[in-house]
Amino acid sequence: MSIEGVREGSLEAPTRHPLAWRDEAFYDQSALNEELERVFDICHGCRRCVSLCKSFPTLFDLVDESETMEVDGVAKADYMKVVDECYLCDLCYLTKCPYVPPHEWNVDFPHLMLRAKAINFKENGAPIKNKLMSSTDLVGTLSGIPVVAEVVNAVNSNGLARKGLDKVMGVHPDAALPKYHSTKGRKRVARVRDPSITVEATDKTKGKVAIFATCYGQYNDPQVVEDLAVVLQHNGIAVTTVAKEKCCGMPKLELGDLESVAKSMEANLPSLLAMVDDGWDILAPVPSCVLMFKQELPLMFPERDDLARVQNAIFDPFEYLMLRHKSGLLKTEFSQQLGKVAYHAACHQRVQKIGPKTRDLLQLIPNTEITNIERCSGHDGTYGVKSQFYENSRKICRPVVNEVDKKDVDHYGSDCPMAGRHIENGLQREKSNDMVAEHPLSLLRLAYGI
Repeated sequence: MSIEGVREGSLEAPTRHPLAWRDEAFYDQSALNEELERVFDICHGCRRCVSLCKSFPTLFDLVDESETMEVDGVAKADYMKVVDECYLCDLCYLTKCPYVPPHEWNVDFPHLMLRAKAINFKENGAPIKNKLMSSTDLVGTLSGIPVVAEVVNAVNSNGLARKGLDKVMGVHPDAALPKYHSTKGRKRVARVRDPSITVEATDKTKGKVAIFATCYGQYNDPQVVEDLAVVLQHNGIAVTTVAKEKCCGMPKLELGDLESVAKSMEANLPSLLAMVDDGWDILAPVPSCVLMFKQELPLMFPERDDLARVQNAIFDPFEYLMLRHKSGLLKTEFSQQLGKVAYHAACHQRVQKIGPKTRDLLQLIPNTEITNIERCSGHDGTYGVKSQFYENSRKICRPVVNEVDKKDVDHYGSDCPMAGRHIENGLQREKSNDMVAEHPLSLLRLAYGI
């Protein structure tokens, strides 16, 4: 298929087809191989996405090293080498590919990779170590027990123990692992909550927010959940937490375990709907979790009106704050300048199609200069900690690390706390830079002086 097949329709806004994961035909291996070959052939003729992740260099190397030097020369068994390198960042779909729907070639590379992962999981399952890594609620609950958290954190920082973890769990010894906290995110919101706030709604925001803490915010970075609550209340927004929550399902989605994703959704929906029906907006401090309810789950369950109500009520924190700013309700009196800030725009925030809201808000702070870095960090769920992919993830992250380092900044961070930690690990190992990553919500709280 030639590049000359581009038509004007490719200039239209990208659209997504629902994911037909409950259809028997979705799991047909021969049909999958046929579609993989078709899409791989288009990618081979284009190669625009070569710099995004390791999936595309892997594909192009397979093609270039084959006897025919075309996709038909690549063994079908090698297709999974491409699939395994995809961590569903979605950037190829929304920033690079000219052939996404409504283009007649109908290329949706991330969801094709997801289909391949789902078929592989259904037919072969997954190693226990991968299942455990993606069971964030279980690991977080056990590791967050008082005393246990201290032991887990000590083990994770011990070189000898990390070598053992590499052998048993396939976690690279040099990968930066998150800490666990016994005082969790939801408890911190309860601790700082101010029930006396008078709610002021706008046409797009209710003025009261139920925080979906997320697994990471609950167990690994409760500070960012607290910072979110404090910043919201400082801006006259009432705050509470969703009554009950579990993992959004993103780790299981990346594994291809779609049944577990569906179970997580069913567990979360009642509490989320109760908050929405009671007039609360929903915010989550981790972009991947917002994306699940904004995009991935609605595409898996397009017929669910209850899910659509949650989809319409959930926001990225900075998206929400900028909506308030547009209505004249954001406080712009800052007591502290931030100086030079290197801000990494997280992939799963960028693909929400909300614009650079974090950058826009931070630029409101006087004497603050923002360097916006729109490159993938290479962390992406568990990809960046697995021994199998760690070196690749570091190569993907290196341009981000270099950009942060050369700017001689006062602060740096990402909307994705995992990406921030991955960048921090690169700076400390590659540049002997002992600065730590700071979440933009934490920087905003610092600027407010609250």
